[in-house]
Formats: sequence, structure tokens, C-alpha cells
Amino acid sequence: MNEAASKKERGSALEKALAVLEAVTDQPQAVGLPDLTVRLGLPRQTVHRVLMNLVDTGLLVRDPSRDRFSVGPRLSGLALNVLHSRNQAAPIRLVLQDLVDEIRETCNIGVLDAGEFVYLERIECDWSLRVFFQAGSRVPAYCTSGGKALLAYLPAELRDRILKGVTLKKHTETTIADPAALEAELDRVRETGYSTNNQEFTLGILGVGVPILDASGRPMAALACHAPAVRISLDRLEEHVPKLKAAADRLAKAWDANTPSAGLAA
Repeated sequence: MNEAASKKERGSALEKALAVLEAVTDQPQAVGLPDLTVRLGLPRQTVHRVLMNLVDTGLLVRDPSRDRFSVGPRLSGLALNVLHSRNQAAPIRLVLQDLVDEIRETCNIGVLDAGEFVYLERIECDWSLRVFFQAGSRVPAYCTSGGKALLAYLPAELRDRILKGVTLKKHTETTIADPAALEAELDRVRETGYSTNNQEFTLGILGVGVPILDASGRPMAALACHAPAVRISLDRLEEHVPKLKAAADRLAKAWDANTPSAGLAA
């Protein structure tokens, strides 16, 4: 056993549990015991014991048919709570307020939870005509700008798994409900670095969104802006994308400095 592995083996139970959680969440699909043992450099029985404890607490789930492990509901909930919590140093509201003051339209930050986009934080514009959603509200990811910004940056296998669990319902005439057309749209989002919502979820509401990426390029959350079509065109809204990208960079740096990467709860 090399020095690093020996140090891991002597570490506390908490350190081992964290190492296992990091190894599982680093994978785009469920992972098995043999692979985790190799990755961690720990004895098989040690990794198995830790895995069973994490399954018992709901942090991981085990697929008994394949004996593989993936993110559990409790870990997903913790990930959402970490990003939503005000008990952190990341200046989320400050960055969001600066952006709203500059572009004068409502902006929000959200994450994926399975096939839904969950609003973590929102700041409304000063216009009397606006759409009201509270933090914690959920909307379909495939037909909203924030949701599409995140779906586009997921590994293909994970995105396929999420979308297969979602009914692509046409909420309006412009909703992209065809799987092939949606894949093409997500490819476009990945290529341009931003998403659009052309009245796809709510008639009369337009939106643009950008991903908030961690240092390794993985999506932690999305930053989006939306406005009524009677006040602004989609082309005009797209002109604000550079401002959204700059704000997303500020948020990414704040999160990287102050919190674990925890933007995906799928």
C-alpha cells in the first residue's frame, strides 16, 4: 500500500465517507464497488462498509440488480440546501442585484433536481408588469432558459437519463417537445454558451440563461433572465447575454471559494 493509501486507511470514518461521496458524485453514472475500491485505494471491505452506512442514511442509493451506487435523496436535498442557504459567504444576492440593476429585468439562479429547474434565488425588476416566482418554485427544465442551460452542459448519458424520465409536454405552440429537436437545441446551447426561452413554458414570457460552471467546467447552477414579450424582444434580451456570463463568472468564483461543488441534484 502506498503512502497516500495508507494515510487514507488511517483516516477517520468521516474522511472515508467524504472520500466515497466525492468519488460517487464525480461520476456521471452509478458506480460499482470494484471501481470505487481502485479509485480510492482503500480495502474492499472498508469501502463496502462505508457504502452501506451511506445507503442506510439516504445519502446514496444502491441498485441491487447491478450492485451499483448513485446519489441518494438526502444528498440531493443537502446539495440544494447548501446553494439555497444564506448561511454562506458567497455574495449571491449582491451579484444578482447588480445584474438586475444593470439590465432592469428579473433575474434568477437555479439548479436541476431531476427533470425540474428549481429557483434558488430571484430578484424582481421594478417594472409593474412581471412574472412572480418564489425561491423554491419548480418549473420544467426542458422548456425554460435556466433548465436548458444546465441540461446542455451535462454529460450525454446523464442528460439522456434525466430526459427519459420526463414527459415532453407542449405547454405552448413553441415548446420543443420532440426529443430529436430538443437534442439539437441543447447542442446549440452548448455551442453558443447560452440558452433561450421563446415563450416555451408560459405564453408571453421570453428568457435567456447561462450556466454557472465550476473550475473543471461542470455546471453548478444556472443564471437566467426573463421578461414579457410585450416589453422586449428575444433579440434584445440576447444582447444581455455577455452581462449574464460576467455575473455567472463572479458567482462561480464565489462558490468555488466558499462552498463545495453541489449544483446537480439528479
